[in-house]
Amino acid sequence: MRRRLGPAALFCFLLACGGDDEASIDPVFESAGPFAVGNTTVSITDSSRVRTLTVEIWYPQVGAESQGQAVEEFLSGENKASYEALLTAAPNDCPSIKTQSDRDATPTVATPLPLLVFSHCHNCVRFSSFAIAERLASHGFVVAAPDHTGNTLFDDLASEGADLNSEFLQVRAADISFVIDSMLAGQANLVVDPDKIGVYGHSFGAVTTGLVLQEDPRPIAGFAIASPMENPLLTGVELEKIVDPVGFLVAVEDNSITEFGNIFIRQNFDDVTAPAWKGEVSDAGHWSFSDICGVHSQFEACCGTGTRQTDGQPFTYLPVEQGIAVAQAYVTAFFMAHIQGDANAKRYLGENRFPDILDIQEHGAEPGTSSRLH
Repeated sequence: MRRRLGPAALFCFLLACGGDDEASIDPVFESAGPFAVGNTTVSITDSSRVRTLTVEIWYPQVGAESQGQAVEEFLSGENKASYEALLTAAPNDCPSIKTQSDRDATPTVATPLPLLVFSHCHNCVRFSSFAIAERLASHGFVVAAPDHTGNTLFDDLASEGADLNSEFLQVRAADISFVIDSMLAGQANLVVDPDKIGVYGHSFGAVTTGLVLQEDPRPIAGFAIASPMENPLLTGVELEKIVDPVGFLVAVEDNSITEFGNIFIRQNFDDVTAPAWKGEVSDAGHWSFSDICGVHSQFEACCGTGTRQTDGQPFTYLPVEQGIAVAQAYVTAFFMAHIQGDANAKRYLGENRFPDILDIQEHGAEPGTSSRLH
C-alpha cells in the first residue's frame, strides 16, 4: 500500500522541506513517490503557427494507488490499432506494455505544482518515456509531453515524417514553449507554479531541450537523455547561452548517435558553465531508457544482442527495465534538487546507486542553488 501524506507532511513535501545536509541518503527516487498518478490527453492549437498538438499530461491524483492501463490506451483509432500490431510483433521484454497511471483520474487539490515538459525522440511518440513521467508525477510534478506533429512514429509509418534537421528543431522548441503557455493557462484544470518549470528530452528531444533552455526564460533546469544539446549536425544550441542546471544521461553502447555523439555529450558536460550532472550507463543502447524499445525496427538498439560500438565485439544489452530504472531515479532526483531544492535529492545526485553499470560526474554549484531557483 502506498503511504499517504497527511496535510502537514504534504505541505512540507510540496515546499521541498529539507533536513540536515549531513543526513544519510534516502533512495526514495528509486520507487514511486507518495502520490498515485493520473494522466489525460488534450489537444491544443497554436493559432500563431496554425499548428495543433496532442499532449499527454501526467499528474498527482486524488485517491488510492494507481491501477494502470495497457500502453495502447494512450491512443485511439488507427494509431491504436497500429501500435497494438507493433507491440505484438516486438521482441518479448523490450517495449513496455502497461502503465502505472489512471486515465482521467481526479487531480490532487494540492496546488500549485511544479511543471516539467518532455520532448520525444525523432519519429517517436509523446509517451515514449511514460515510465519516467509517471515516476516524476508520483513525486509531485506535473509532466506534459506533446506529440511533435509531423515528427511522430505514425507520421513516419505513413512516410510523411519531418526531416531530422535544424529547421525542424526550431519548430519543436516552439512546441515546447507553447505547451508551457498552455499549462500556465490552466490546461486540464491543473494549477502549475510559473517559477518551478523544467524541460527534458530524449535524442532529438534532448537537443530540443537545449534550445528551449537557451531561448525560453521560464525553465530553470533541463535534462538531456542520449544526445548532446549542442552539436554540429543539429545547429542552433550554444552552451555558453545556457545558464541553468543541466543533466546528461549517456548510453555507452549507443549505436544510434554512435561514439561520435557520446563524445559530444561528454564535451557538452565539460563545456557548460552552468551546474551539470552526467551519468554514463554501461551496455545501454539509444532506447534503453525508453518505453518504446524494440517496438519498431528503428528502435531496436536497446534489447537482446548487439555489437559494441566501442570495440566491435558482440554483447547483450542491459535489460530495458534496468535502464529505465536508472533514468527514473536520476531524472527525478535531478529535478527534485534543481526545481524543488530538495536536500536529499542533492545528496543522491552525488551518490552512485548503480555502481556496476553507472559512472557519474558533477561540476558547478550545489544542486538547487541557481540564482533563478525560487
